[in-house]
Amino acid sequence: MTRRQLRVPEDLAIVGYDDIDFAAAAAVPLSSVRQPRHELGRAAAELLIEETSGDRRHSHRQLVFEPNLVVRASSDHRRD
Repeated sequence: MTRRQLRVPEDLAIVGYDDIDFAAAAAVPLSSVRQPRHELGRAAAELLIEETSGDRRHSHRQLVFEPNLVVRASSDHRRD
C-alpha cells in the first residue's frame, strides 16, 4: 500500500477480525469484527460439562453467536 501510495480509508478500506487490543491503537485504528468472547467461553465450558457428564439424554447442539462490527478509521473516511 505504501509503495503504491494508497491511503486508508480513502483508497482502501481495511477490516480485521476478533477486535484484538492492537486494533484500536494502530496508526490508523482498525475496524474489526468483534466476537462475544465471554459468551463463547461460557458456552464452550457448558457444552464440555454436558458432553462429559455421562447423561444419556444429552444431545449435541450447535450454537450461533452474533458478531458486531466495530467501525474505526480504517474503513470510514468520515471519521477522524
